Order: sequence, then structure tokens, then C-alpha cells
Amino acid sequence: MIKCIIVEDETLAQDVIRSHLQRTGRFELAGICNNALEAIEVLNKQEVDLIFLDIQLPGMTGLNFLRLLPNPPLVVLTTAYAEYALESYEFNVIDYLLKPISFERFAKTVNKITDGRLFTQVPKETGNATGDHIFIKSNSKFFKVNFSEIIYVEGMKDYLKIHTADYRLVTHQTMNEMEKILPARQFIRVHKSYIVAVAYIKTIYGNSIEMDKATIPVGINYKEKVMNLVGRKLQ
Repeated sequence: MIKCIIVEDETLAQDVIRSHLQRTGRFELAGICNNALEAIEVLNKQEVDLIFLDIQLPGMTGLNFLRLLPNPPLVVLTTAYAEYALESYEFNVIDYLLKPISFERFAKTVNKITDGRLFTQVPKETGNATGDHIFIKSNSKFFKVNFSEIIYVEGMKDYLKIHTADYRLVTHQTMNEMEKILPARQFIRVHKSYIVAVAYIKTIYGNSIEMDKATIPVGINYKEKVMNLVGRKLQ
């Protein structure tokens, strides 16, 4: 599931977006915020993949809120005013939805999010190859992503979330497929839902691995593999 928040001060608009999200069945709604300050509190407490953001908010506009975020999630702007469309391109938003938002228009945005940032199919043997990158398809273009950029991969039912320092990507691939794609010397699977880059591990303690801005659980079935990694590093 793709974790998202709604930042919107109008109750009717909140209800419409929430209803559309439930209808798609692809999103986990982590919170509804009435203003930018509430949204900042949520983002400080948990990682969010996507923000549905109203431009006209009390106290601080949605665009000024985005200017405060050093590493914002994906953003879909929602507004009743078409004149902000040009300014919104500065923030590389996924889409710009005009109120009232129909489900048909909303569904097109969902398709951009779920189908527009997918890993291409890579041969299974790639995981043992000496290459240093994979390609990501986005809006009919292919972008190169170096393995060195990937911090960890998180499994979410039908999706994977790939975390880097600068962005997060969502793909339909399985954990088993991704494990075969990633180079075994650089990555280790530590949980049924997590693969981590060895280079980004800070500490290993108990059943947890501390990464940059994240603590990853170690599954019981993967504990021996993790401890073998520690043993190799200590030799």
C-alpha cells in the first residue's frame, strides 16, 4: 500500500479525496491535516509516500509549505484555482487536480503514481552481474538509478518501496524478484519485507538494523545471515 496524507482545510474536499482513495484500494491514509503545521508534525513522526495538498491553506499556502520541505514525498496538488498550475511546475508535482475532483480524473492521477514509476524487467542473473545500475521507467522515459543510491527496499503487499536519500519509488515487483536483481555483495535481505544496502548500515543490535533515518527489523529466519555479515566484517 502507498502511504499518503491529505492536507486540506475543507471538510467536503477531505471527504471526496478520502472516498476516492478508498475506492482505488491502493492507498493507506496516514492522516488528514487541516493546515501545513499539522502536516509537518505528521511528516516528522512517520515516512509518507504521497501528499494530496491543497494550495489555499490557512496560515501558510501549500506551495510555501513545499518550500520548507528539504526532501518532500510525491505531491498531488488540489485546488479550485487553475491559475496556480504554472507555478506548481516549480515543485515537480505528480499532478494538479481542480476541484470538484471527479473519480475519473482522480483515477488518471493514481495511474500516474502506480504505473509511471516502475522498474523495468531485468533478467534474473542481473543480481550476480557486475553492473552498477538498473533502469526505472517514468512517463515513457527510462532513468538510470545506481545501486549505490539505494538505501533499502521495503515490501508492501503488492508493491515495493525503494528508498534512496533523495527520493522513494514504488513498483509492482516482488521481494524475491528484487533480491535476485540487486547485487548480492552490496545488499542483504534481513526480513521478509526488507532488503538493505550493506554500505548504509550504521549499527546492528538485537533484532534491529539502524540505517539513515530508519530502523529496520531483522526477521527470525534472517538472523543467522545478518550475524554472518557481522562476522565477516569483524575478521
